[in-house]
Amino acid sequence: MFAFEFMRHAFAATGIVAVLAGLVGYFMVLRGESFAGHALSHVGFAGATGAILLGVPPLWGLMTLTVTAGVAMGLGGRGTTQGRDVAIGLVLSCTLGCGLLFLHFLTTSATRATALLFGNVLGVDRAMLGWLALLGAGCVAAMAVLSRPLLFASLQPETAEARGVPMRAVSTIFLAIVAVATAECVQITGVLLVFALMVGPAATAQRLTATPGWGIALSVLLAVAEGWGGLALSWWTDCPTSFWISVLSTGAYLAAYARSRVRP
Repeated sequence: MFAFEFMRHAFAATGIVAVLAGLVGYFMVLRGESFAGHALSHVGFAGATGAILLGVPPLWGLMTLTVTAGVAMGLGGRGTTQGRDVAIGLVLSCTLGCGLLFLHFLTTSATRATALLFGNVLGVDRAMLGWLALLGAGCVAAMAVLSRPLLFASLQPETAEARGVPMRAVSTIFLAIVAVATAECVQITGVLLVFALMVGPAATAQRLTATPGWGIALSVLLAVAEGWGGLALSWWTDCPTSFWISVLSTGAYLAAYARSRVRP
């Protein structure tokens, strides 16, 4: 399979995105913000379809709207959990409705719209691979700087705030990084299956270990393994890559869950 350039690009793109998804997803699950990540993928769908209508590369519309929404969620993070979830739900439904409206007018771009919903990793070209690598490296660097205050704020929010950790700034920056990671994941799994790489490996890792360092490393390894495994299985079975990634992600979590229930 590696004799074909498009497969080499696909494996490279999946590896880049999986590393970022595993890293960011660990903190997202730890902080209980999986719903926010789900909402950002749907917000990005509206941005991408709108960009296609305007003749702009969909990645830029996707990135612009998800980052804007992520920053807005972070700045509004002082409210109650219920109030925040209601606000996120309203934004999600509104932007998804806009995305469907834009999709209605994409009568000549049905293939591109389908790729947004379910991913098209085999269509990643050299230019897109370069952008994914650049954005991924930037987000990993930002997470390296943010990880200590973010972990402190996630595990002991009251103590962190008392010691002067800028909680709102940390939350806003993190959700902006989540937005970029979500935009990258959409290129691999599509809007509807972002959870497969963003949440599945992280949730599995947290089932297997409570140590943050090991958990982050395991989350990244699982994301890469599931991404590359999905590509290989897609090659051998001629089934969609995103389908296999979601199957592997779900299977790994169920196995970890069963192990945690059986283990004394």
